[in-house]
Amino acid sequence: MKLLTRDRSFYRRFISLMGTLILQNVVVLSVNLADNVMIGAYSETALSGVAAANQMQFIFQQIVLAVGDALVAVSSQYWGQRRTAPIRQLSKGAMLVGLGSGAVFFAVLSLLPRQVIGLFCSTDAIITAGAEYLSLIRFTYLIYAVTAVLLAMLRSVETVRIAFISSVEALVINCVLNYALIGGHFGAPALGVRGAAIGTLCARAAELVTVLIYVIFRDKKLGFSAEDIRHTDMTYVRDYAKTSFFFIITGLMFGVSTALQTVILGHMTDSAIAANSVASTLFQLLKVGSVGAASAAAVIIGTTVGAGDDEKLHEYTKTLQVIFVMIGTLMSVSLFFLRDPILSLYSLSPETLSLARSFILVLCVTGFGTAYEFPTICGIIRGGGDTKFAFKNDLVSIWGIVLPLSLRVMCSLMSEPPSSVKRSVQVKSHGYIFLVYSLCVSVNSAQVPLTCFGSHSRSRPKPCCVISKDAPSTV
Repeated sequence: MKLLTRDRSFYRRFISLMGTLILQNVVVLSVNLADNVMIGAYSETALSGVAAANQMQFIFQQIVLAVGDALVAVSSQYWGQRRTAPIRQLSKGAMLVGLGSGAVFFAVLSLLPRQVIGLFCSTDAIITAGAEYLSLIRFTYLIYAVTAVLLAMLRSVETVRIAFISSVEALVINCVLNYALIGGHFGAPALGVRGAAIGTLCARAAELVTVLIYVIFRDKKLGFSAEDIRHTDMTYVRDYAKTSFFFIITGLMFGVSTALQTVILGHMTDSAIAANSVASTLFQLLKVGSVGAASAAAVIIGTTVGAGDDEKLHEYTKTLQVIFVMIGTLMSVSLFFLRDPILSLYSLSPETLSLARSFILVLCVTGFGTAYEFPTICGIIRGGGDTKFAFKNDLVSIWGIVLPLSLRVMCSLMSEPPSSVKRSVQVKSHGYIFLVYSLCVSVNSAQVPLTCFGSHSRSRPKPCCVISKDAPSTV
């Protein structure tokens, strides 16, 4: 059986969508990288404080991204039938969920800023820096929620260029304001972490305005009107609610698990916090290929399911998995050779630099498997409508393997301080390798239903197809 489709239109659509989405993600992550580099040059304590504060932001972003991914999974299938009215209705529900999540996080961080930062570290100077950063960055949460849902809505109808344009705008604004306000240039006061927060806040606001202008005045596919806002069709909202539940739970679980690993590192050494922030940001920057591939795959699979073309669906799922393996290889090799040039941009202590280099080497190994399983699950499986598979995988692999191993390392290090964090790197690497292995095996061996939501019938439609057992394996 052939692994690659001969449908040239598939490659044109996929490359066009993936290319634009990769560029957008590069720009978005460049904002975080710019923050890290500029704050790291200002003060390592400030870098650690911002890194600790950003753990809550990361959890929130995972929830909002899950809200958007659920919207794409359902809406892209309606787009496959060229039905836009349901997409507008579904987007209303997604917006309410995103804004509700933002309001909860805003309230918690407004009432308990130091207590929240104290979960991730025990050094008073770092807690103070993190709380100062949170005092302003919390205002970006509601802004980000609206922007993310609007961009997900547009992505479901294959409109992705505006996301890139708005992200470039945000990057430029953020970098200029960071340079001026963190260290005090162009006659501006040196505000440190508050300056970084102001830069991000202004960038997010400008990004939202740009997207809103596009949706209201330039969009030709969806055609929002005042009637769409007044009228709500609960049938579509229920479809979204059923789909989004496990998306959101999975996103929350992933965000919390990542934050808990930071909690573990934060109670080892201050250097570990900074090193983990640097390594994670660099890895996320290199991971953009997988993220772009996942987003493009979700749209293509969703529209194909909506169109009811089972033969194309089988072809596309096999072809996409081959592409994911190629992306994983390129990502791991690139990360290995770029680690030292990028680390040289930071002003880090020798201990922090050594830890960051160790973390990155682990990610070079695990990144290969992650580059396959992430887009397969988030692009093919969830894009086709299966919402439970990712939840089950995360429950077993992350919460059953990685976190217990990390906790065990923390306990051993607290009893044997001289061993430092290097030992945790080794144990954590084994956990991640086992995680990747279990995910790849499960994806290749499971018969995963791709549920069709595109038909607005009284009865739920049957699964459209399953992931092929003869998909390529990475293990």
